[in-house]
Amino acid sequence: MIQPLRMSLIAVTTAALVFTACKENNSGTGTTPTTAAVTGGENPNQPIAKYNDVVITLKDVDAKIGPQLKQFEKQKMELRQQAAEQIALEALAKAEAAKVGQTDEQWVKGQLESKLPAPSEADILKVFEENKARMPPGSTVESMREQIIGFLQKDQGREVAMKLFDDLKAKANYQMLLEEPRVQVEAKGPGRGPENAKVTIVEFSDFECPFCSKAEESVNTVMEKYAGKVRIVFRHFPLSFHPHAPKAAEAAACANDQGKFWEMHKQLFANQKALSVEELKAHAVAVGLDKAKFDECLDTGKNKALVEADTKAGSDVGVTGTPAFFINGKLISGAQPPAEFEKIIDAELKKGG
Repeated sequence: MIQPLRMSLIAVTTAALVFTACKENNSGTGTTPTTAAVTGGENPNQPIAKYNDVVITLKDVDAKIGPQLKQFEKQKMELRQQAAEQIALEALAKAEAAKVGQTDEQWVKGQLESKLPAPSEADILKVFEENKARMPPGSTVESMREQIIGFLQKDQGREVAMKLFDDLKAKANYQMLLEEPRVQVEAKGPGRGPENAKVTIVEFSDFECPFCSKAEESVNTVMEKYAGKVRIVFRHFPLSFHPHAPKAAEAAACANDQGKFWEMHKQLFANQKALSVEELKAHAVAVGLDKAKFDECLDTGKNKALVEADTKAGSDVGVTGTPAFFINGKLISGAQPPAEFEKIIDAELKKGG
């Protein structure tokens, strides 16, 4: 068993999965998918339950929980990918350790520790002084030194482990052959980037979701890095527990009617605590919209059907939380770092020549 490698892998593969999205407690939007999500090879007419003389079939059940089934299939695929990567890395680390006459544990631990920069004495003293009151009575800098160093090196350790694993995989020409099935998502809505771009990102988002706002940092980084090669299209997915999100989505759509969607988009994400109808109208003025036209658009609910259509489209392809990004049909959930987008984008651009 390679404990340092195993623990590092767990830290790396789970770090991006914690607290990155606004999630619904149920199926996501309360809408029912238009098509069932019956797994291939199963009989959609298989009886599951009955009441009185009514038979509930597999097709009925899967139509009810379509989004969750899609999410489950994605999670199953990701677990298999992670397990395959772990099997390969354990074998590769064992081979490297054998070359220098070490055990797997010795080699991995040595590699990780040797590449971690030692914290400065000033940093160690600072952490000690700031946390002294919460330490056991009689604690000294020396008695707590190991724990403090571990605390300071935690984030750096993840980066070092990632680099070690990437180097091992590159040297062995590691390839992931199990790919996520692509989802057909219509790129319909306000967009940035060339319409003929080789890579299109369809984003389902909620203006009241803090993770959606945070995700904009990654989106902007990616759009800048791949300028001219990537297009992003925004679609609305206001969540049921965000009371101001539906009207905020309508407001953005009203701004789009006047050719200023992205200005309003930026304004709303910058003011997520101020999304009442009156505040939305103030934001419209701030971005230079025609006030009378905007107010009429918002008050009459002109774009309510558009927002509902976007939400249903997201639900139909398995969106249960925000933000959700489909990169050429491949899903990324939550406010992930730019590197998660870049892995898919680079692969897609490579395929496209």
